[in-house]
Amino acid sequence: MRLLSFVGRNGQSGYGAQLNDQRIANLSAILGHRYPDLKSLLASGLDDAKAAVAIAPVLSRHEVHLLAVIPNPEKIICVGLNYVTHRTETGRPVEEHPSIFTRFAASQIADGDPIIRPHVSTTLDYEGELAIVIGRPGRYIPAERAHEHVAGYACYNDATLRDWQRHSHQFTPGKNFVGTGAFGPALVTSDEVPNIEAQTLTTRLNGEVMQQAKISDMIFSIGEIIAYVSSFTPLEPGDVIATGTPGGVGAKRQPPVWMKPGDLVEVEITQVGILRNPIADEIA
Repeated sequence: MRLLSFVGRNGQSGYGAQLNDQRIANLSAILGHRYPDLKSLLASGLDDAKAAVAIAPVLSRHEVHLLAVIPNPEKIICVGLNYVTHRTETGRPVEEHPSIFTRFAASQIADGDPIIRPHVSTTLDYEGELAIVIGRPGRYIPAERAHEHVAGYACYNDATLRDWQRHSHQFTPGKNFVGTGAFGPALVTSDEVPNIEAQTLTTRLNGEVMQQAKISDMIFSIGEIIAYVSSFTPLEPGDVIATGTPGGVGAKRQPPVWMKPGDLVEVEITQVGILRNPIADEIA
């Protein structure tokens, strides 16, 4: 299934299953009294969702405004420097453990929403990534069993204000401006992509390929990331892990390439989807 979160014309939040490019089964109309949001639906194990698809009312894509796939995750964990190409272009040394930072849920936006360039910076950079969404809770999860805890996958653009990222050794300010964490368009359940490591991640800016890598090129695998993260914090349904970006970021190009209003950035992962976002200036 391809699961979405949205706001309908009546202003009410909901969730559904994408039937095709134009039609969405409104699962929240059937299951909303039991599962108020997609996060709680994932915790149910999705059997109810699969049964509800056949009887749910159908919405047109034009009747809804998409939200970030999980609008209200308890945690967004981000992995830095997780591709050799990106580690090399930054000049950072090889590390024994993953580099971890966090993103706030309020910074997230959906497919189609503009990524916002704030008025305090012009160094807005793209970072195309694979996002993992947790479906089954766990602590101290062994790497070889990590797949049992994954509900599915989505595209993520961990857009970054590079100057604010470098104000100190901590990444947090540059990674948490409002309107910079693009997440979508849908969560593709893990049974739909059993070979996620074989998929290719591509980031395009105005149609030009800027980043491209196999998911298998990650330094720390999905299993290793989940094992490491679940050692210091319990993972819960709806938690999001952005697994890192390949080389080719704008900051390391000569000359640097920064996203600007009027640009269109796309993150595509084969068998997962395409996340598209225009760039806009912050409205003062």
